[in-house]
Amino acid sequence: MSFLKRFGYPTWIVLIAAFALVHGVHLAADFPAHSPWPDWARFTDEGWYANAAMREHLLGRWYEPGGFNPAVAVPLWPALVWLLFGLTGVSIVAARGFAVTLFCLNLMLIERLLRGRVPRWAALLALTLLATSPFLFAFSRLALVEPLLLTLALLALALSERLSGTGRIEQNAALLGLLLAAMILAKTTAIFLLPAIGWAAFVPLRAEPRRLGRALAACAGSGGGILALWSALLMHFHMLGDLTYFFVINSYPKPQTAAGWLASLRWAVHGMLWIDPILMPLLAVLLLAWLAAGVASPLAHDSLFAASLLGMAGLVAFMAAQDHTQPRYYTVVAVFAFVALAQLLTVLLRQGQLWRRVGLVALLVVAFAVVRNSVEMLRYALHPAYTWINTARSLTAYVDAHANGRRLLLATSGDQITLMTGLPAVCDDFGTDLPERRIRRAHPGWFAAWNDLDPAILAAIHRSYALRQVAVYPVMDDPERNRLVLFRLVPRTPAPGSPLTVAALGQILPQDHVSIDVE
Repeated sequence: MSFLKRFGYPTWIVLIAAFALVHGVHLAADFPAHSPWPDWARFTDEGWYANAAMREHLLGRWYEPGGFNPAVAVPLWPALVWLLFGLTGVSIVAARGFAVTLFCLNLMLIERLLRGRVPRWAALLALTLLATSPFLFAFSRLALVEPLLLTLALLALALSERLSGTGRIEQNAALLGLLLAAMILAKTTAIFLLPAIGWAAFVPLRAEPRRLGRALAACAGSGGGILALWSALLMHFHMLGDLTYFFVINSYPKPQTAAGWLASLRWAVHGMLWIDPILMPLLAVLLLAWLAAGVASPLAHDSLFAASLLGMAGLVAFMAAQDHTQPRYYTVVAVFAFVALAQLLTVLLRQGQLWRRVGLVALLVVAFAVVRNSVEMLRYALHPAYTWINTARSLTAYVDAHANGRRLLLATSGDQITLMTGLPAVCDDFGTDLPERRIRRAHPGWFAAWNDLDPAILAAIHRSYALRQVAVYPVMDDPERNRLVLFRLVPRTPAPGSPLTVAALGQILPQDHVSIDVE
């Protein structure tokens, strides 16, 4: 044991740190090609959620009237990225580097939460599962809001431990309320994590009604006050329409039958296999083994374990209720799952002979998964591709070399291109105004589409412009988005008597020069 403490643990920690640092290499590279995670966030979301920060630095305004303004609903990430861009300039590498920094910070917070709860080897095992996960490697390197949400949630869990047994309960509870408000302002799905943090924070105080009441009042007062203040600001500046629109576009058709809802729940649970096809089934088996071994163990009363299970359940329930599962939504679930897995292994290895054998077999399965995941992660890291950023640079160079007086790109992925090259853009697909109004207001000079043309967007463009196809760029590996097509927009004067219906304008017109199809 002394040898393990002197040499084994330090070597293990160095390996964890090395794998964590690998997340920061080749930050401009594509999302791993031919991965099992078909998520379109890699084409759009990094730019969308940073667009307020980019506009402020590039154009002197953060808000686009009638456009897509997610910062109205989730302002915390854009605010932090705005500060970052003040130091680095608008840069996708800087934004992704910030996300990786948060990932590394989250590893340290998890170690802090597990310290004293599990043996040192179990805490290091949890960090190993996180640092070597190919799934987390792929998504932690994108400038998405999930790493920030997780940081705030882990801070809230750490603070919740300080509520009981301290005389500063009101101050700590008020600070916890601020963290909960920050979580919601970082990502609205944080609401589904509130039961997990509430359990961790306030159940230990349930035997002390007075202290519990004071803590609840302080937490609700500070958190609710921040959210109320933000709502008042939005109302004052007439931005509630943007807030409503943010929730409207994130609402999806719901099942209409009990069987439909069960199918939605099944797919949401099945989506956990995206995290890890070995470790997630193992977690389910160990949970059943723990229940069979008896829930009277100390783990049944551990606030972190309960919070991990509640956090996983809350987010999976959200995805089932939305009937919309995306791999990136499971990044927070993955962290809670790996923490719970390490705690379950610890408990089973301390049980009787039968359950200790179960724990040892599970430990061998975990070791196999770690080796497999490490190889897969390093394969992604050692074979980067740069098709997306090279396309953005080539497209921007073409626009600059063929100036037409309107250096503005119209594209669904326009904000993503802005993040990569600084080329100003406006989104054709999302916005509180109709597309034709946004186009008339913005006066774009260029348009980019993926693989084919959307008839509704084409109709909106045709009210003002004709299209001249000028370039086609291969990008990444998605069969529906692997060619980005660039068009010059040429002002169009409709001929007298020409039809102006959406159906007529949503087709290729004689003035167009286009070689791709309409959907």
